[in-house]
Amino acid sequence: MEPASVVREHAVTGASAGSGYRNGNGHEPVGDTRVGLLGGSFNPAHEGHRHISLAALDRLQLDAVWWMVSPQNPLKETAGMAAYEARMEAAQRVADHPDIHVTDIERELGTVHTIDTITALRRRFESIRFVWLMGADNLIQIPRWKHWRRLFRSVPIAVFPRPTYSIRAFSGVAARVFADARVPQSRARMLADMRAPAWVFIRARRHAASATRIRQRHGWADA
Repeated sequence: MEPASVVREHAVTGASAGSGYRNGNGHEPVGDTRVGLLGGSFNPAHEGHRHISLAALDRLQLDAVWWMVSPQNPLKETAGMAAYEARMEAAQRVADHPDIHVTDIERELGTVHTIDTITALRRRFESIRFVWLMGADNLIQIPRWKHWRRLFRSVPIAVFPRPTYSIRAFSGVAARVFADARVPQSRARMLADMRAPAWVFIRARRHAASATRIRQRHGWADA
């Protein structure tokens, strides 16, 4: 296990790389033992990301949620991807909560695929119990991810509703393969303490925000 000083150094960034690894509110995640991980390109971050994060903090009884802004999602085109610094800064503005930390740790680790990031984080922060957070759309798409079965066996997973995706997600490959590992929502608060594979569907209020629609409306694709 690394000392707290190392956790402070590597876990969370400020407005730019090398700025002391703090979140946008100047807080350091020292002492966080139950952490939700929300990964993605955040192109751009929006209220839907914040909505999921707040629900996770409450329903999963987490100490913090880390927004891991990916330099480049391997399943997404580079065309239309805003500059990394711009995505980081936008994410910090949207997060606006002391327990939501915007981090560039994936860039610092040099990982591209989620399974590699999770493996590296578990080695670095042995005392932290991580939970992977994702929308129902990703539960459908996850069989396209690298070593997705190993990912299910590496970290507990919480799935949140997404408009038009939630019902289809239950009939998808991942939900069927790991049907026996599904945890009832009544036990969601214990998810971080469970041994993977363990996943729960959180029946929270849906949020209609979409990064695609925001990019189209505000011209992010041209940034």
